[in-house]
Amino acid sequence: MKFRCEKNVLQEGISIVQKAITGKSTLPVLQGIYIKTLGNEIILTGSDIDLSIETKLSAQVIEHGSLVVDSRLFGEIIKKLPNDTIEITTSENNSLEIICQRSVFNLNHMSADDFPNLPQINENMIFSVSQKILKNMIKSTIFAIAQDETRPILTGILFEIKEKKLNLVALDGYRLALKNENVDNDNNLNAVIPGKTLSEVAKILVEEDETVNITFTPNHILFSLGKTKIISRLLEGEFIKYNSIIPEEYKLKITAKRTSLLECIERASLVAKEGNTNLIKFEIEEDNLVITSNSQLGKVREELNIILQGQPLQIAFNSKYLIDVLKIMEEDEIVMQLTSSVSPCIVKNKDNDNCTYLILPVRLLGN
Repeated sequence: MKFRCEKNVLQEGISIVQKAITGKSTLPVLQGIYIKTLGNEIILTGSDIDLSIETKLSAQVIEHGSLVVDSRLFGEIIKKLPNDTIEITTSENNSLEIICQRSVFNLNHMSADDFPNLPQINENMIFSVSQKILKNMIKSTIFAIAQDETRPILTGILFEIKEKKLNLVALDGYRLALKNENVDNDNNLNAVIPGKTLSEVAKILVEEDETVNITFTPNHILFSLGKTKIISRLLEGEFIKYNSIIPEEYKLKITAKRTSLLECIERASLVAKEGNTNLIKFEIEEDNLVITSNSQLGKVREELNIILQGQPLQIAFNSKYLIDVLKIMEEDEIVMQLTSSVSPCIVKNKDNDNCTYLILPVRLLGN
């Protein structure tokens, strides 16, 4: 194999496929990048079996071939080389020569035959969505996935299309995040995608209206973005029927300035950080919200003007869960819908009904 490629092109391709290489695999070949020439392009692939990323790069191919090279070392070498054309050639004894200006490296490489084949996906396109919209939807929900593996299905995000809407849903037992957008698609489908996959997809998506094409099979999902493909296994099992968790009725509603509320909670949480509860208390009065926190570190009291519809209420929360939600929301004003001190709290935008966040309160002694 022999090809020439611009340093910045090769470096970007390496950084894309490295997102699928965890380094935790016991198979040495999965700690490498698979490189294959095809026509006037080279194809780079990284995989940890569950997640595979493939990208095509323009190159001057002189001699065709394929091999696997250690991802970390190869990536570091390319990164440190001068900004110029890089020539890569295989020689005898499984050796790979990398030349750029006056730098010459010789690396051992592995056989391409040992690298696992990517799942075959028939690209009958299911639907397309703007990269910018999908990136925002992932960012708006991924913080609420479960971190422990005791219920694997909750470490993923539900990807659901129904009634011309795309819904992304994440929940971890203490909170729920739902984001939806209109899509021009009549299909009804749902799948649960691992959080790790969507985290890496979000890093590759651009903040522009370019589209990403998404294809589902019973076991896998394929994201196609220009010359890059991301293939992931889907999580097995039934996702929780999230609609039954979200209360349809409430007894009081608060309207508040999102940034002001966030700043009050962040200040109150400085004292609340003793233990893992991050406990803050809300005293909701007619046009005033009093936020307090007491711990061995000290105590704090914050006040905020609000609009209240309904009766006064006292309720407590883990401040981290509220901060996560308020940071991710985009509107200036938000509404909180509550029923009692032990019922879930719903947080929504005041105007645009495209997201719903549910947060369980912390039960206080005496409630």
